[in-house]
Amino acid sequence: MTKTDRLTSLLNNFRLQAAVAPAEDANLAAIRDPASREERLVFTPRAVGIDCRERHLLFSLHIDFGTRTSPLCAALPDQVIEHVAPEGDLASIVSLLTSEQQANRCGSPAVLGRLGEVLVVRVLRLQLDRGVTTPGLLAGLANPRISQAIVAMHENPGHHWRNADLAETAGLSHSRFKEVFSELVGETPASYLRRWRLTLARVDLEKGERVDRVAHRYGYRAPDAFSRAFLREFGQRPKATLSRASANTFV
Repeated sequence: MTKTDRLTSLLNNFRLQAAVAPAEDANLAAIRDPASREERLVFTPRAVGIDCRERHLLFSLHIDFGTRTSPLCAALPDQVIEHVAPEGDLASIVSLLTSEQQANRCGSPAVLGRLGEVLVVRVLRLQLDRGVTTPGLLAGLANPRISQAIVAMHENPGHHWRNADLAETAGLSHSRFKEVFSELVGETPASYLRRWRLTLARVDLEKGERVDRVAHRYGYRAPDAFSRAFLREFGQRPKATLSRASANTFV
């Protein structure tokens, strides 16, 4: 089976950014235990404030997934803890971030931000490679067959996907595909595709794009049908999102 890039389409649609932040405003930090000298990463995607009491803080960052509706941010656990093995993949990045933080040279915030983004991607890879037991997007992406279908939807959301097409992409029978997808992701393929399309549509509307163009881009032939689906998902009409985006532009 061809290896699928499970993260790029997500990262391209929801811009990942890292910035230096004090521990109380950070959601990613590297800490060292003074007694054992062991290092670990603590990542709380949806909450800020890292507790560093009785531990030495190496660096702290705020990770922004681009929008509060990012499926990737929503799919992560409330807290991710990764132990940094001295010879492991994370050790070299943590070492670079630590030395850059301590040196405080010209351009350090930019360097720390870029390295922080690399670090988050490596943490996400570990989550996928390790496997995820809780139903959701990461569990689906961790499965070699279901991930094929999810990535296909991510990369071409406006396509008229049928379950049969997605099952073929995953290399499973129609019935088996629906069963495994629902078990891993926690919803049907049609439901996931609808939410993915509407989430992308909301991001485009927040950028000020026209409602009819956004509707057509994500497979809605009639703007009215798009408006009803958007209202059910987000509790407001697309034009309300667009109006707020326009108002913010002129603030």
